[in-house]
Amino acid sequence: MSEAFPDPIDRDGLREGYWRDTPLEKMNAKQWEALCDGCGKCCLNKLEDEDTGEVALTRVACRLLDDSTCLCGNYEIRHQFVPDCIRLTPQTIHEHMYWLPRTCAYRLVYEGRDLFHWHPLVSGDPRTVHDAGVSVRGLTVPEFEVSEDEWEDHIIEEP
Repeated sequence: MSEAFPDPIDRDGLREGYWRDTPLEKMNAKQWEALCDGCGKCCLNKLEDEDTGEVALTRVACRLLDDSTCLCGNYEIRHQFVPDCIRLTPQTIHEHMYWLPRTCAYRLVYEGRDLFHWHPLVSGDPRTVHDAGVSVRGLTVPEFEVSEDEWEDHIIEEP
């Protein structure tokens, strides 16, 4: 990985392929956090159809999402600003499977599948998630610019 593009998520010193043989509930905090690929999809506001339960992504992003990095701008204290921000843990992941993106590493590992080649834990480079076109970089609009009544106008297919 280039020093010009340091990984904003601490993945140093992690055993290669640990996600293949370490159950989610046995992962330490660093291993758990390193599963995040930095795509930003979880920070998009979603619409759920009350009848079907189907969840649609919108390009309307949480006010804390940094559109250029696809990471939370205040991750450690995000709940002070967004009290209902989801705290995904090994104990709660089953409650959130219905809306987690298809490419999400947490979902993939939970389902017993491997990570994609562009995931920073596989590629060694945090840019590959963006280079592969999987992230929401450059696709979002801040939630304070769009009224909730207009979110339907911003539904997108999962990148």
